[in-house]
Amino acid sequence: MEFAFTFRGDLDKKRVVAICRQGEAAGFDYSWFFDTHILWRDLYPQMAVAIDHTSKLRFGPCVTNPQVREWSVAASLFGALAVQSDGRFDLGVGRGDSSVRVVGKRPATVARMEQFCDTMKGLVRGDSITYDDRPDPVSFDWTGGYEMPIWVAGYGPKALAAAGRTGDGLIVQLAEPSLCQWMGDAAKAAGADAGRDMSNYRIMACAPVWVGDKQKGMAQTKWFPALVGNHIADILKWYGSDTKEVPEALTAYVQKRDGSGADEGYDYKQHTQMDDENSYYVTDDTTEAFCLVGPAEAHVEKLRRLEAAGVTQFNIYLCSGEEERQIAEYGEHVIPHFC
Repeated sequence: MEFAFTFRGDLDKKRVVAICRQGEAAGFDYSWFFDTHILWRDLYPQMAVAIDHTSKLRFGPCVTNPQVREWSVAASLFGALAVQSDGRFDLGVGRGDSSVRVVGKRPATVARMEQFCDTMKGLVRGDSITYDDRPDPVSFDWTGGYEMPIWVAGYGPKALAAAGRTGDGLIVQLAEPSLCQWMGDAAKAAGADAGRDMSNYRIMACAPVWVGDKQKGMAQTKWFPALVGNHIADILKWYGSDTKEVPEALTAYVQKRDGSGADEGYDYKQHTQMDDENSYYVTDDTTEAFCLVGPAEAHVEKLRRLEAAGVTQFNIYLCSGEEERQIAEYGEHVIPHFC
């Protein structure tokens, strides 16, 4: 299993670099960054600095979207980071949530997200690509033909199918093994139906962690199920609260949430914050199911179950305090069990 961590764009530059260097030395494989340019500083200048101070870590947005940057600008940015990092750049893509809704836009359709993924991969490779209503194709002759890995985020059936058709991996924002397996199986089935070889398809589970006292850990990570619930509420808005398209284990806890969609009942100003009032309906059972909390041994045991469910990368959302200690705990007490 690979290990990763994700930054929110509010940390000091020197601290970001220090954590990346610490993580690289501890055996982590990836450093991801949230792409929410209104709530926090833009991620790519921070990423470029961290790339320059590391040699093995891979980097990327977790996740960007098709809605906030003109596509040739986005592809040039991704290609430049791939060149600058000597090929240590992956792309995480979703329909768009926090970076899109806070500027009054709607997330992309699943079809547009797929087109964006294909266009980004082609442009960074150096292909000549025509997209949207541009009269002439766009091409870059300086990327060196880089084959950029693309990870696609999804919860609902349509997004999961798109992830299987167009991605090299799936991003799942929770760490509940049975749900990760259901989502991974759905993506892989869609890819196989599209004629793709899915034998090397990758599945990333993302969640905050707390190595230490379990009750304190649940208090520190309770914000995360509220973030997940915001996405699930949007799925239920389209599929209905009694849908059989999504497992009940994923949808039942959202029933106590106020508001019927992601634009209702959720304050983005508190997005990923530990004192997030959006989490008023989240129970300890849900928090424990979606996150990793407790002593290091409990983390190893749950990661074993995630691995058995098909997860190939575990990504720590560094938003729950004592970030350097969590990285150190994983480097010393967790990652060695998976080497």
